Amino acid sequence: MEPSTPAPSQSANQSADYGLRRGILSPMETLAQSVSTMAPTTTPAATIPLVCALAGNGTWLAYVLATAAIFLVGLCIARYARLSASPGSLYTYASMTLPPWLSATVAWSLLLAYVATGSSVIGGFYHYAILLLHDATGHVFSVMFAVFLSLLVTGVSIWIAYRDVKISARLMLAIEAASVSVIVIVVALVLYRHGWHLDGDQLHLHGMTGSGLRLGLVLALFSFVGFESATTLGAEARNPLKTIPRAVIQSAILAGAFFTVCAYAEVLGFHLVGQDLGTTPDQMHVIARVGGVPVLGILIDIGALVSMFAGTLACITAAARVLLRMAHDGLAHDSLRTTHARNHTPSRAVVITGIVAVLPVAALAYRGASGLDVYGWLGALATYGFIVTYALVCLALPRYLRQHDAFHAGAQVLPWLAGAAMLLALVGNLYPVPEGPYGKLPYIYLAYLVAGLGWFAVRARSKATSKQAGPAEHVELSEP
Repeated sequence: MEPSTPAPSQSANQSADYGLRRGILSPMETLAQSVSTMAPTTTPAATIPLVCALAGNGTWLAYVLATAAIFLVGLCIARYARLSASPGSLYTYASMTLPPWLSATVAWSLLLAYVATGSSVIGGFYHYAILLLHDATGHVFSVMFAVFLSLLVTGVSIWIAYRDVKISARLMLAIEAASVSVIVIVVALVLYRHGWHLDGDQLHLHGMTGSGLRLGLVLALFSFVGFESATTLGAEARNPLKTIPRAVIQSAILAGAFFTVCAYAEVLGFHLVGQDLGTTPDQMHVIARVGGVPVLGILIDIGALVSMFAGTLACITAAARVLLRMAHDGLAHDSLRTTHARNHTPSRAVVITGIVAVLPVAALAYRGASGLDVYGWLGALATYGFIVTYALVCLALPRYLRQHDAFHAGAQVLPWLAGAAMLLALVGNLYPVPEGPYGKLPYIYLAYLVAGLGWFAVRARSKATSKQAGPAEHVELSEP
């Protein structure tokens, strides 16, 4: 089937669709995009134990502070989303207010963030798949089997994202609702069996250090990344100027409450059995036993597996739409501007982002890296892209509000608070210098960003040359 592109003669309102199917997603399906990109089931199973290893009894506080920071960012993004909607998500907002090179920085950072998050959850998928299969069969699987699982989950995700965004949204919603429900049941049982009194060690932050809390807070922020990805559905969400801002705020609040309660309950559960959450394997199996329902430990692993799949699908869906918008602005190859004639999906962008997401995972899996290592490494890389994007978009909000005659006294306070929170998180990621592979990630991000800005400079120079050559040779780099 040949791809199609909106005709140049279309109205401004129609051209905002970029060839995507307009207004087909309900509020719940739009919310599912943000929730699935966060893959909330993976936080209790994989991220909270890592935060606990740093923050100890302050794990719940790290998540409270992370929730506050993300909520500030969410309020800023919601202000943008109430005034405009586009598949380009945060990049579109930045391009309206920031200098071209900074808006290009947002574009490339956001694209990396979604693709690297997709890579991260692909690694998590093969970890849980191998874990479940090993428990069921006792067989030790080779590295090639991990590579096969990575390619399998990515291939299925590409196929679904290629076919129909509505199918993918409904599937993501069902998967996350089921897997989160199982964790909520286990957490509720742990809290019920402990009784209606607070854990003194956690309440008084016994043994917590300031540096541990700071590093734990930075890691806790990774649980939220992608919470804004509903903004990539600007053309496809029903009543987007209302639906998308609500989805962004709801995902921040619901995720924050869920993560904080899970953090408290997991640390509590390990206190009850006298074990260390930060070093014990199969943490959710221990929590399920404390709750008196050990069988749910296996169900949580299954839920984490399918949540990783939903996260892969959500990240490919979001990244493809950002890439589509970048192509319309000349930041990516013109062939990526097109959408599928029948499915109305950015089919070429879907395939490209899916392939780019799986390649580093397959390479690392082939070299014997564990799924959790891949999850951590690529997730940390994604965090750099998200933090830089969030900070720049928040700091650009006052100018955006002035452009739309919505600026008022005190409107700068919220963006500065949110931007400062993200910049502090970035500093926390960089200092002290992380050990091992994590220490190399800032350089990988910077090298990638330099390459992206180099491409931007080349395209801008090409545009300037084409204008001098005359209208017949003009190359359009941005939408009217």
